[in-house]
Amino acid sequence: MRYYVTLDPKPGAEPIVVDVKELPSGALEVRVGNDPVEVDVVSLGEQLSVRIDGKVVDLTTEGTPPEIGAIASGHRSYVRVESDRQRAANAAKKGAAGGAERVVKSPMPGRIVKVLVEKGAEVGVGQPLLVMEAMKMENEIKAKAAATIVEVHVVAGATVEGGAKLVTLA
Repeated sequence: MRYYVTLDPKPGAEPIVVDVKELPSGALEVRVGNDPVEVDVVSLGEQLSVRIDGKVVDLTTEGTPPEIGAIASGHRSYVRVESDRQRAANAAKKGAAGGAERVVKSPMPGRIVKVLVEKGAEVGVGQPLLVMEAMKMENEIKAKAAATIVEVHVVAGATVEGGAKLVTLA
């Protein structure tokens, strides 16, 4: 399966192409770009132990694909991971929706610390929409495209689940 991985995604960032093939033995054959990478993954409950080219990293993920948070060695990063199938489905939805509204959803469970926009406001690419606290860290949720705020679904102090509607854009 081919995946497109964007580390700390920002508008216009180019994804890294990762091809993953499961062999009959259960081992993984992985290529990052054109380069083979030796990878082994073991599930440890809610954590993954990942060996990449001989280095072991314990990895915890949060949120739901394609937007996920990854915590490794005490560092949190946000990653966008899309498979070929997800990309095709998203392209089909965009084509059918045209100028339809877009909903910004919570990438993880957390508490809304600040709401930085209001209904009717114009926002630019990368502009912070709100600040969310999750796992004792504050995270800015940003606009991925220039848009107008149609609706703000949360208020400061609200607790939200992963995937909850935060803001609707047009």
